[in-house]
Amino acid sequence: MAAEQTTTQIHPAKFVYLNLLWRNLGVHPLRSAFSAAAIGLQVFLILLIVGLTSGILSDWRTRAEGVGADVIVQPPNSSIFFSFSSAVIPQSQVARIEKLPGIDEVAPVVIVVDTATLSVIYGIDYARFTGLSEGFTFLSGGAFTGPNDVIADDLAAQARRLTVGSNVSLMNRNFRVSGIVVHGKGARFFVPMETAQEIAGAEKRVSMIYARSTGNTEAVRAALTRLLPGYRVRSMAEYMSLMTSSSLPELRPFLRSFIGLGVVISFLVVLLTMYTMVLERRREIGILKAIGSSRLEICWLIVAEALLLVALGVVVGLLGTYGATALLHRISPTLQIEITADWIFRSILVAVVGALAGAAYPAVRAARSDPINALAYE
Repeated sequence: MAAEQTTTQIHPAKFVYLNLLWRNLGVHPLRSAFSAAAIGLQVFLILLIVGLTSGILSDWRTRAEGVGADVIVQPPNSSIFFSFSSAVIPQSQVARIEKLPGIDEVAPVVIVVDTATLSVIYGIDYARFTGLSEGFTFLSGGAFTGPNDVIADDLAAQARRLTVGSNVSLMNRNFRVSGIVVHGKGARFFVPMETAQEIAGAEKRVSMIYARSTGNTEAVRAALTRLLPGYRVRSMAEYMSLMTSSSLPELRPFLRSFIGLGVVISFLVVLLTMYTMVLERRREIGILKAIGSSRLEICWLIVAEALLLVALGVVVGLLGTYGATALLHRISPTLQIEITADWIFRSILVAVVGALAGAAYPAVRAARSDPINALAYE
């Protein structure tokens, strides 16, 4: 029994160690709060930037898929972002495409952008466009009744406080809202195709052509490629695969820069904070060594406090991220932000790596300090 009590006895230094771990950060609460906030800032920046990028791409994918087409025909050298597509395809190509075997429905689209708000507007042939899928789901109102009518999705209507019958200025032209529909059909606003052609100065031309196959999408895509050499013909599945942040090489250096910035912030904040703490607590460190604490335990004390700062910083960063996301959604309902568990883990990992690197030197310095000199320190 005595032997068991001996083996389970806890070293007195452990109580001091655990007490110091939780109380040391409270000695200078303002400094600890600023340090945690700085670490939280890098978590916030990474998650918000990646969330905005992923949200925009995910929103584009969802809206493109919601149109109901299987194949997209675009002009040569066109971008995967439809807002950059010019109306250069002759409208006569629509008749040629719909004669191909395996084609069920064809819908030309003229894409124009309202430069004042950067809203993407589709000029559509209403019957053809709604024929690609089950049509629009109207929350109120209905289809166009004139050339100056516009259909708005619910998010755009919420952002601009539109109702059926109200007027809205798009591309320096006044339109009457004829209907409000559920979002997810390509654009935020829809106008008659002839109106969009007039505004864009593209008579009898369209920006792209949606096509729906009777079943064999690849055969239809191959037939369209032969019919329209030089044009960019993509299946919807191929387009979905392209609309990811990993497939955009221009985006990678941008994200890596923010990740690198996050590591530097964590490193500098933790290095300065923990180094200052070590200098201020030389006497406490000497006492810990005098009562039997090993160098490894002293190192772990410093590292554990750094990780506690990271934990507080992560909480601050996550609260800031979700708070900013909720605020942005309220201010701009059309803005889509996607915060994924994968990037939450990565942002935490970045903070931890930076903190461990920053805590390394202060921890080694504390562990190597002479207890006699430390106890004599005033």
